[in-house]
This record gives sequence, C-alpha cells and structure tokens, in this order.
Amino acid sequence: MMIETKRLILRQIVDSDAEDIFAYSRGPNTGRDAGWKPHETLEETRLIMQEIFLEQESVFGMVLKETGVMIGSVGLIDDPLRENDSVRMLGYALGEAFWGQGYMTEAAGAVIGYGFEEMQLDLISATCYPFNLRSKRVLEKLGFRYEGTLALAEKRYDGKVLDKDCFSVAKEG
Repeated sequence: MMIETKRLILRQIVDSDAEDIFAYSRGPNTGRDAGWKPHETLEETRLIMQEIFLEQESVFGMVLKETGVMIGSVGLIDDPLRENDSVRMLGYALGEAFWGQGYMTEAAGAVIGYGFEEMQLDLISATCYPFNLRSKRVLEKLGFRYEGTLALAEKRYDGKVLDKDCFSVAKEG
C-alpha cells in the first residue's frame, strides 16, 4: 500500500529503511515528547522496527519525494483504550529537522482519509502529553476534538509518570 501527497510518499516500512529511521530517531527531541528515548544504535532501531513497523498494513514511512529520504512515520494502530474494531489510534514521529513545515499534518491527513475510506473506521483516536503543543496543533488542524485528560496514564522511558490528553475524530456522515 502506498499513499501519495503533494510532497510525500507514504509507504510500508521495510528492513532497508533502518538507517533513515535511525537518523531521525536518534535526535534528542524526536521521541521524548512521545514517550520513547532516542535510539542509541542502529541495532536498537532494527529491533524496534521488528516490534512496531514491519509488516504493519496501516503504518507508513514518510518519504520526501524530493530526496527519497524517510523523515518520519505515521500510522493507525490498535487503540489500547478502546475495545472496538472500528477504531484505530493515530501515531506518528517526525525527525526534528523537519518540524514546523507541515509534513506531519499532510501525512496524517492522508492516513486519516485512508482509515475512514479504505479501512472503514468509524473513529480515529490520538493521545499526547499535555505539554506536547506541537502534536496538539497537528491534531487540531486535522479536526480532532479533545476528549479529556487521562491522569497518570503512562510511565515514560525515564521513569516519569505522565498524564495523557485524549483526542478523537469521527467519520463524517
């Protein structure tokens, strides 16, 4: 499966993407605000790819059309907070060098369309830490509504327990 947007190609992630994923995942800020520690080695990236990215039909690498470089990932995964087959949770990560340029809104918007049209979802959820203003802004631009804050919802890699803000967008019609 491949989705094309104005500036990006969204495609399945494969083993040979490890170096690009390592390049954006080792940055000190890329994962911190999403709850995961920066990758320290290429081997660590390869292990995480096996667990999270490979052979996932609705998880995509974000490839810049202009350069062919993978700059992030975006996808729809099972929502651990909802027992409903017609709901998936939006997750994403973007290399810090590409923040503030509209790439995530562009990619996530395309994936949301895929979720509603191709996967026939009724609802797409998303969560982020209350202090993750960039992520909140992406969700706001995509029409998500704030559902509430789940207190002390997640222990981050550094042991700190944090709240999570919950959002959703429903299929129109």
